[in-house]
Amino acid sequence: MPLFDGLVSGGEKTAIIIDLGAAYTKCGFAGETGPRFIIPSEIRKPGQQPIKVVQYNINTEELYVTLKEFIHILYFRHLLVNPRDRRVVIIESILCPSHFRETLTKVFFKQFEVPSVLFAPSHLMAVMTLGINSALVMDCGQTETLVLPVYEHTPILPAWEALPLGGKAIHKELDGLLVEQCLVDTDTSSGQTVAAAIGTIPEDIVEDIKVRTCFVSDLQRGLKIQEAKFNPDAERPAPPPDVAYPLDGEKILHVKGSIRDSLVEILFEQDNEEKSVATLILDTLVKCPIDTRKVLSENLVVIGGTAMLPGFLHRLLAEIRLLVEKPKYSSVLASKSFRIHSPPAKPNCTAWLGGAIFGALQDVLGSRSVSRDYYNQTGRIPDWCCLSSPPPESLYEAGKTPPPPMKRAFSTEK
Repeated sequence: MPLFDGLVSGGEKTAIIIDLGAAYTKCGFAGETGPRFIIPSEIRKPGQQPIKVVQYNINTEELYVTLKEFIHILYFRHLLVNPRDRRVVIIESILCPSHFRETLTKVFFKQFEVPSVLFAPSHLMAVMTLGINSALVMDCGQTETLVLPVYEHTPILPAWEALPLGGKAIHKELDGLLVEQCLVDTDTSSGQTVAAAIGTIPEDIVEDIKVRTCFVSDLQRGLKIQEAKFNPDAERPAPPPDVAYPLDGEKILHVKGSIRDSLVEILFEQDNEEKSVATLILDTLVKCPIDTRKVLSENLVVIGGTAMLPGFLHRLLAEIRLLVEKPKYSSVLASKSFRIHSPPAKPNCTAWLGGAIFGALQDVLGSRSVSRDYYNQTGRIPDWCCLSSPPPESLYEAGKTPPPPMKRAFSTEK
């Protein structure tokens, strides 16, 4: 726990910041420079397959039980604090289904009785770490790549763009390439296929191979690799050296160099609709109001664990500068200047750091959060994207009846 915790803001204890990702969960305390713990978003039980926590296709009862067990692990195995004493800030994606956030809210209020909960959009929190008002934020995570512009601290929701390209797609591609092309040496024999030697490769091993051995090629090399992939007559650049990856004390997996430099090309290959992670940024700019495009293009922020691959940012910027010269974009986008910020945290922790900064503002946090009393009386949690705000907590302190949530003049609700 933070030092002198009880002296902060007249005795109110530091808030808990939780970034519940599809692959990993970051948790810690407000005001700190990094999360205390980064753990897999899953529940492991002896003799059973790991249970993924972030699941949208299961019924509410199963989701409630899973979330309850996982949050219990966060509080009593890692953070070691009393949940009743601290507010909670949850970093969420704008694509998070309503039933998931409502079930998560129910777990916090009904099971752990936290004082208040605040759902903060990850893209907006990432901008807070830089001290700027406007940015075009790309979140390249586990399941998808999502681009959302933030102008004057306001997300421009109609302009968001997303593709199901991220860590999960890379893992699937890598697993297939390892099984098809790579060989395994054992103590008794060498040159065995992966299927014959070990059967299937565990997910954590696939991820470790990706992180330790693979990288993103530069633009010219990447274009040649893509051309050779679809045109057998084209010349492919010389691959990097193969890597001997130890699976355990007896087996060695030989990862081919041609896999190491070509794996991440699936993020930049354009599909039938001419979509890639680079076109997401340009398509988002086209959707934005014309007077915001210059500011947004000069303030790009890239977050998410997939963005940590070596060479990713350099390749992304080169792809954008190449694509913006095409007639599809050059006739619409006048600004050709693109710059990527370097946040004061690793890409996978940038959104969490923004939440930690916001959570340290005790007065603002109290006015923006949904209190337990409000939730118990209404049974709902207002959604930030519909601009509904809960009434101030002072109403409940005075024992007054809460009014309905206020809607601003530019709300999309009817």
